[in-house]
Amino acid sequence: MPIPDEIHGQKYFLLTSFRKNGAAIATPLWFGESNDKLYAMTRRDSGKCKRIRNNPQVRIAPCSIRGKVTGPEFAGRARILPPEDWPWARKIIQKKYWLTRISALWNKKQNAYVEIEITPSSGNR
Repeated sequence: MPIPDEIHGQKYFLLTSFRKNGAAIATPLWFGESNDKLYAMTRRDSGKCKRIRNNPQVRIAPCSIRGKVTGPEFAGRARILPPEDWPWARKIIQKKYWLTRISALWNKKQNAYVEIEITPSSGNR
């Protein structure tokens, strides 16, 4: 599915991932876009990585830097990219956010990259 117009070109999106008990945890993230998929950077030891490994179903919505939702929410499927795809994903994000070039220098070994594909769902609001 293509990236919705409400997400395309935004600065941030709110990624909602789910704990094993079903509790939703939302985090605002920077993201890049390529080939109808979204890419985000996070720490490998973050809670969202653990939640995505356990349950790839996520929700995304455009938001402000503080996480205030500014548009509709969409269902998606996320996966942690394998390390060999990290340089490519990093470049996609760095094209959009120059500050990630600096943080990548000292966090390179701790970062992981997540790929999110919007899924067709009657629950998209």
